[in-house]
Amino acid sequence: MHLIQRMKIWKELKRLEIRVREEPSPTTFVDLGQVYINLESYDKALRVAEDGLALFPKATEMKKLLDCARRGLGKQRAAELKARLIRSPSPKLFREVAELQMDLGDVAALHATCQEWSLRFPDDAAAWLLLGQARLLGFYRDLAAREGREAVRCLDRAVRMNGTDDQARRLLGEVLYRVGAVKQAMQHLEVLRELQHDDAELGSLLEYVAGLEDHGDNVEQLFGEVEERGSLTHPPLAAASVASGEVGVGSIRETLGHIADIPGVRKATYIKGSRALVKGEIKDGRDPFLRIVRVIAKAAHRFGRRLDIGNACKNVVDGDFGHICVCVYGEVLAGVQCDTGTDIDLVLAELQEIVAGSLSPIGGNN
Repeated sequence: MHLIQRMKIWKELKRLEIRVREEPSPTTFVDLGQVYINLESYDKALRVAEDGLALFPKATEMKKLLDCARRGLGKQRAAELKARLIRSPSPKLFREVAELQMDLGDVAALHATCQEWSLRFPDDAAAWLLLGQARLLGFYRDLAAREGREAVRCLDRAVRMNGTDDQARRLLGEVLYRVGAVKQAMQHLEVLRELQHDDAELGSLLEYVAGLEDHGDNVEQLFGEVEERGSLTHPPLAAASVASGEVGVGSIRETLGHIADIPGVRKATYIKGSRALVKGEIKDGRDPFLRIVRVIAKAAHRFGRRLDIGNACKNVVDGDFGHICVCVYGEVLAGVQCDTGTDIDLVLAELQEIVAGSLSPIGGNN
């Protein structure tokens, strides 16, 4: 960078620092943080974002700045570790790099790291465990059958290489029972109980899984059915433990009602599997809006997977009807139809809250 350019940037930084002190607002904090990010001074950008959030805790721009700064720091750290890895490779360093790449959501880099890890240290099962964990995240996020099958393949290899790896067995057993392969899941969980006699949580999980219906041993087919259906076969233990799901349903209804009260919102829905809670101008379960919300969520996920660009968790479709906003995570999604001019950022933030806070099955239509 030329001296004149550095002087211009330094002058801009000084101006923004003064504005942040004299006219604090989300915009001034973001402008200052963005300059630091452009200079790759992610630690300073992180400090600015944290200071801004302390003053404006509900500002979505500040949260985005914080996330961007953290990702920048993570990428810097990953680059440093990869440089060390080239000089002196070791399983510990490979694991650090892979875990950091998984936190960053850099799936392509993670796969490359694990591939090199397994080639250099073929007896280290941890490479397959980390790769299996990454595949599981992708599967639970958008229920892609390909991701689920690859997760099982990687975790199964980790188990065969190290039979005492309790983490790999637990993850494998859990994903198998979630898609309906209950008998196969029980085999892994029974071995896990022999390894961990005093684990009360594992005992509860075994008791719960033993009472579930088995849907067969064809795991590939079961994953395909989950993707087609858009929901997992069995809920997790935490969700099933909520008595009849009534507490969760009440909370969801209350939040959905709050979303429906946002000025401009005409229709709002919360969907899990084949069931839905609705608010607003919706006649029945065959309302076209409900079908459109499902189609948007599924199409966005498939498009993202096809291009390998990640997960489409929030989407907005504009038209003569106004806006249709959709937020989806795994088998749960929430959607809104609202008029032109509605506060879209507010609507998406509320939809994200209801989806992220969803822990129990819903009971039916409202």
